[in-house]
Amino acid sequence: MPKSGQNWRSPLAQQHFKATLITLCGVLLLILSTPAWADLPQGNAVKDPTAILRDALPFDQDDIRNLQHRLEYTSNDLRAKRWSALSKTVSRSTNLLEAKRETILDAVPDDRKPLATALLSKVDAGLETLKETVTDTDKQAFIRARRTTLSRIGDLEALLIEDGYERDIPAEFDALPRLQGRATLTISTTKGDLTAVVDGYNAPLTAGAFVDLALKGFYDGLPFIRAEDFYVLQSGDPEGPEIGYIDPKTKQERRVPLEIRVPEERDTLYNETFEDVGLFKATPTLPFATLGTLGWAHSSQALDDGSSQFFMFLYEAELTPAGLNLVDGRNAAFGYVVDGFDVVEELGVDDRIRKVTVIDGAERLKASA
Repeated sequence: MPKSGQNWRSPLAQQHFKATLITLCGVLLLILSTPAWADLPQGNAVKDPTAILRDALPFDQDDIRNLQHRLEYTSNDLRAKRWSALSKTVSRSTNLLEAKRETILDAVPDDRKPLATALLSKVDAGLETLKETVTDTDKQAFIRARRTTLSRIGDLEALLIEDGYERDIPAEFDALPRLQGRATLTISTTKGDLTAVVDGYNAPLTAGAFVDLALKGFYDGLPFIRAEDFYVLQSGDPEGPEIGYIDPKTKQERRVPLEIRVPEERDTLYNETFEDVGLFKATPTLPFATLGTLGWAHSSQALDDGSSQFFMFLYEAELTPAGLNLVDGRNAAFGYVVDGFDVVEELGVDDRIRKVTVIDGAERLKASA
């Protein structure tokens, strides 16, 4: 049952809303109390979580990023079966890699150069496979080869980031755990398993809090307390009167600040919304743009009182059109479900988290500054 002061009513379910909501272009502001509605403009947001995660990697090597984007942007030509245009893109991508191979390798730390060289060879092979699929006009084979090649490119891009990379975090949050890099977790539920990647490069405190609580077993056995079709699936509310994690040392609820990074800004925003700083058209580095986006919940009274509750964004193209929305800039995204999307769509308030397991990246968690 909801705890005192929290409103879990679902305006979406009550209004049998789908056609009406499309007309209103509404979206709920995800908070722990009463939701709010607002318009959503149309746009062309990236909706693939793996592409979003690649774009969010903090490195400055433009050549490999250009190669990544050239392959990602083939989707429109592929849908239209413009095989001639696809052939040109693949050929130009091959030429780019040939021309910039040494420049790319020069940007990789010396101890990682052998692995980078091996990955570039795999990218070469992937581009050759893409050429063959274009010649054969085989759409599904192209999609498979592109996915594999982009995965290799992402692995290579990750090598460009030094171990222990950390953005500046205000000293007032020194006592909070933080994640230096990324972690992969399995979220086992009564409907099946999900795999999620959380991003400490761009949300170190939020991702750090989630990984810390996962390692403590905090989420194991907790129910999903909110499930709204096409909008959110929420958990992390502990049993008893508390609504967050109680630090055993301080005997106080641990609070995680609102943490949002914008690509064009030098500093990460802490406890400030986009409206607060006048970023009315900005898109965060980690946007709410895909099914299974992981977000950190906070109340309507404060921005810094998120403690343990998190949600999965149930992206629905008709209700939350690609582009800007009013969850971005008001809540912190900290990762993405990358596998198990069918499970996300099946989960409801009658389900529970069985266990959250960190399968990679636990060593990147720091207990404090």
